[in-house]
Amino acid sequence: MSYQKPAVAISLILIVTSFFMVFSKGLNFGIDFTGGIIIEAEFEQESNLQDIRDLLDANEFQNALVQNFGSPTDVLIRLEPQENMDGGAVRDQILSLLTSIDSSAELLRIEFVGPQVGQDLTEQGSLAMLFALIMIFIYVTFRFKWKFALGALTALVHDVIILIGFFALFQRNFDLTILAAVLATIGYSLNDTIVVYDRIRENFRVMRGEAPLAITNQSITQMLGRTIITSGTTLIVLLALFFLGGETVSGFALALIVGIFVGTYSSIFIACTLILSLRISNEDFMERKVEEIDDLP
Repeated sequence: MSYQKPAVAISLILIVTSFFMVFSKGLNFGIDFTGGIIIEAEFEQESNLQDIRDLLDANEFQNALVQNFGSPTDVLIRLEPQENMDGGAVRDQILSLLTSIDSSAELLRIEFVGPQVGQDLTEQGSLAMLFALIMIFIYVTFRFKWKFALGALTALVHDVIILIGFFALFQRNFDLTILAAVLATIGYSLNDTIVVYDRIRENFRVMRGEAPLAITNQSITQMLGRTIITSGTTLIVLLALFFLGGETVSGFALALIVGIFVGTYSSIFIACTLILSLRISNEDFMERKVEEIDDLP
């Protein structure tokens, strides 16, 4: 905890940067939130993505996102919502354009999401995140004390802001899978924070007479090995998903990779720093006993 002041300064810089990125560049919302069309196509040979973009742009499909996923012969196409055109017409026109480049082109999947559905998902996703944070605050308040609940909640808000700022900075696609990863990060970070808090509570009962800073340091040291092993094994799986899982799960894996680093960092430097700032003491862990007084005769 001797590094708590530099750590807090770094966190403030990251939070301010994240807000700046979100308000200046914005999030690159995926089709789940904006509405539109997503198409998966397969070719026998590796295709030229720029040729597909140019062809779509020349046929009134502007701003199409074209990229490989899984393998060089698999192509993912994301289109903006098309007005006055039904799904069958879009499918036939896209297939005709792709076969004009390569006769072996085959559509594997096509999905349509309306703008109203995307707006509803945005509102519901935001409410889900807010509801999760509120319920976490209530849970930690009952499990520990309000000081710990405030520390845990601050750490979680810190994680969410930085994670969203990361996606705004690099303009990575933000869709429902990324939102799920953000909620998973909240759960992962909370679990790490609760484990540290639980050890702090136990050490306050064992290490009587010690300063809160010394007890917090000892608790973090005792849990550091567990944290490294848990985070390390989880990162192995996520790195495999990111590099080998293809475009479909790479964004989800990337969000969780960033979330693990940020969540582990915040459970030590944010959650613990805040409860020290709130001056936790032995009194916060003492159980209050109510003595019953017999009625006077």
